[in-house]
Amino acid sequence: MLSKCANPACAMPFQYLREGQLYRFEMQEPFSGFDAPSASKRAPGKLEHFWLCGRCAAYLTLRLGHACQVEVVPRKDNIRAVAS
Repeated sequence: MLSKCANPACAMPFQYLREGQLYRFEMQEPFSGFDAPSASKRAPGKLEHFWLCGRCAAYLTLRLGHACQVEVVPRKDNIRAVAS
């Protein structure tokens, strides 16, 4: 259940989808050991939803990093605008 913005530095509570950006990631447990199946043979993972409020979504995005950790990163289009 979504409760607040996925940006740890933001406390905006989730109330409705009118503004902001909703993300859906398939969370898969990392395999360990020598008998790990290839990525194409992995069983589907659990879907989890994350939300960035409108203010944060203007300059941040989410991505799935190593070990199925959701990371908050700057938007690439925002970096170009700031660099100009």
